[in-house]
Amino acid sequence: MKIVVLAGGTSSERAVSIVTGTKVCEALREKGHLAVLADVFVGWEKFGEEDPFLGDYCLEEAVSYIESWNDKIGGLSKSRREFFGPHVLDICKKADMVFLALHGANGEDGKIQAVFDLFGIRYTGTGALGSGMAMDKGITKQIFASGKIPMPKGVILWREESSGSLKDYGLDFPVVVKPCCGGSSVGVSIARDPQAYEKALREAFDWEDQVVVEDYIQGREFSVGVIDGEALPVIEIAPLKGFYDYKNKYEPGLTVETCPADLPAEKAEEMQEYARRGHRLLALEAYSRLDFMMREDGQIYCLEANTLPGMTPTSLLPQEAAVIGMDFPELCERLIQVSMKKYENMQ
Repeated sequence: MKIVVLAGGTSSERAVSIVTGTKVCEALREKGHLAVLADVFVGWEKFGEEDPFLGDYCLEEAVSYIESWNDKIGGLSKSRREFFGPHVLDICKKADMVFLALHGANGEDGKIQAVFDLFGIRYTGTGALGSGMAMDKGITKQIFASGKIPMPKGVILWREESSGSLKDYGLDFPVVVKPCCGGSSVGVSIARDPQAYEKALREAFDWEDQVVVEDYIQGREFSVGVIDGEALPVIEIAPLKGFYDYKNKYEPGLTVETCPADLPAEKAEEMQEYARRGHRLLALEAYSRLDFMMREDGQIYCLEANTLPGMTPTSLLPQEAAVIGMDFPELCERLIQVSMKKYENMQ
């Protein structure tokens, strides 16, 4: 297949997206696909000179070109009105499938998915509606509550409506403060007193105009991948220091990850059932990953759903797939196969 692996972009998770895209492109080429890596915002500089899927292709050169723009993205995004880089849509239209290796805003939130739907471009993962709902943690909380999936008690605050008193919302310290639509734990803080809470609000509002404040759940952290409606083995995430923030997620050696998790069978099955149900309630397609906390008393809480989970060397979904005998290239191939089901009934 001719496949564009779409990465980069303008979100706070740009660097992680490039790593995801690089690893996925390597794996798909290993499987024999004509895969190329493109930055959704920077664009494809050589379009029209030659067929992008044929001839000699050097992934290392593509990565180097994309990364050379990293320091310029902030200024460029402020000066340029159009999000899609030169010829991105052109090359995506020529592909049999676009593998979305994007994370965060303008990638995981349904906007690109909606554009691709209008242009008839096939892509991996869930559609625009599910992507948008899962990206918004406030909407996710409401939908999960309707489906009786337990989540930490919390409130959604707008910048102009935020209050300095947790008692106004029936909450008490410690609390977690996070941007409503962020990812990779960017802008997330744990506040244990009023001063830390005010600082956490400022930091979260630096990223977005809407934030989530919710009870901090003390306990063990887990994640469950879902592929084609079936839950993968539960993986436990245990940072050596602090909580599972951006640094602990992406720097090797800072977190102990155990899969399958050391859990009683009934607890693992309960978590997997919540993952399957959450996947359905949010109208997710193809694959996702849901994150959980479990208190010492065994009470499970779902934290959020990820529609384009990371595919880096330290990412969780590949580790879960490996436990059932699916190596990384096979996983990438599988994600394409299940994503193609969206288009089976289309002319």
